[in-house]
Amino acid sequence: MKLWNMFRERRVLIRVTVFFSFLLLSSGYVLTSQPHESIVEAEQHQLNAENNKNHEQFEPGTFMFDHIGDSHEWHIINIKNTTISIPLPVILYSREKGVVLFLSSKFRHGHSEYKGFRLETEGVNKGKIIETRKDGTEAVPFDISITKNVAALLFSVIIILFIFIRVANAYKRDPLTPPKGLQSLLEPVILFIRDDVAKTSIGEKKYEKFMPYLLTIFFFILINNLLGLVPFFPGGANVTGNIAVTMVLALFTFIFTTINGNKNYWRHIFNTPGVPFWLKLPLPIMPVVELMGIFTKPFVLMIRLFANITAGHIIGLGFLSLIFLFGQMNQYLGIGISVVSVSFMIFMTFLELLIAFIQAYVFTFLSALYFGMAVEEHH
Repeated sequence: MKLWNMFRERRVLIRVTVFFSFLLLSSGYVLTSQPHESIVEAEQHQLNAENNKNHEQFEPGTFMFDHIGDSHEWHIINIKNTTISIPLPVILYSREKGVVLFLSSKFRHGHSEYKGFRLETEGVNKGKIIETRKDGTEAVPFDISITKNVAALLFSVIIILFIFIRVANAYKRDPLTPPKGLQSLLEPVILFIRDDVAKTSIGEKKYEKFMPYLLTIFFFILINNLLGLVPFFPGGANVTGNIAVTMVLALFTFIFTTINGNKNYWRHIFNTPGVPFWLKLPLPIMPVVELMGIFTKPFVLMIRLFANITAGHIIGLGFLSLIFLFGQMNQYLGIGISVVSVSFMIFMTFLELLIAFIQAYVFTFLSALYFGMAVEEHH
C-alpha cells in the first residue's frame, strides 16, 4: 500500500487549493456568438461573403495548422455566419498601459480592436495580440493569457485530481476491500508503472522516490493525449502536440536527473571508465560527447512526444482535407473520395488511440531510465 501513501498527505489538499486558484482566472466563461455588430455591418459582411464565395479556395495547410494551433478562444461550432465559441481571459502587460485584463470576445474573432489591442489574423504575427501605441507604432505586448491549450491543461488537471483523490479516499476508508470501479481500472496501470518501469529502470532500493513524478507524467500525458482525440468540447486541444508543453515536461526530467546524479554518474561523464586515455586528454572527446548527452536526452524526449502527436493530428486532418480539395474540382468527385477519406480517418483515430498510450509509456520509461542512470551505484 505504499503507492497510495502520497495521496493521504495534507499536501494534496494544498495542491488542490493552488490548482483551483488558477481556475478562478477562467471563471465567468459564457458561450458567446459572433457577431456583436450593427445591422448595417452585418449586412455588409454578408454581402462581402456572397461576393467572395465563388473566389474562395480551400487551403489545407491553413485548415490543418489552425486546428492544431493554439488560440485565445475555444471554438465550438459554426452555424451559417455565426461562430459560437468560449471566450478566454486575455492577460497582457504593456509598457504604456500596464496590466490589462479582458475577455477575448472583445476582439470579435479578430474583427475589431479593444483598448488599442487587436488580434492579428494573418501575416507573420498571426494569432498574436498586437498593441498600437500612442505614437502610432506597433508592438507585441507580454502575453500571459489563458489560451485554449492552457484551459485544456487546467481541465486535465481537474480530471487527474478528481480521479486520484477519489481513488485515494477509497483506499483510505477501507484498504483491505478489493478494488472496484476506478480502483480496479487504475491499480493494474499503477502497478505496471511501478514494477515494469520504475523498479526495472531505477532499482528496488531507490524507485519509490521517483514514483510520484513518474505516475504524474504518465497520466498527465495519457489524459491529454486522449482528450486531444475528442473532436468536440471539452476535447480537441492539442496540448501534448504543443512543443512548449513537451519542453517543460522534458525540462523537469532533466532537472530531476541532474539534481539526483551521484558521484558515479558524473564520473562516467567526465572520466568515463574503460575508455582509452587519449580520448580524454589532451583532446577531451569523450567528456564532450557525454556532456552533450546530458542535454540531448531531454531534447529527444521533447521532440518525440511533440512530433508523434502533431503528426497524427496532421495526417487525420490531411485525409479530411482531401474531401474539400476534390470537391472543388467536382462535387461528385468530392462525395466519392469522402468514403475513402473517412475510412482512413477512422483507421488513423484508432492508431492515434494506440499512440496515445505508447507515447505516455515511452516518455515515462525513458525518464525512469535516466533517473536509474543518475542514481546507479558503482559496481
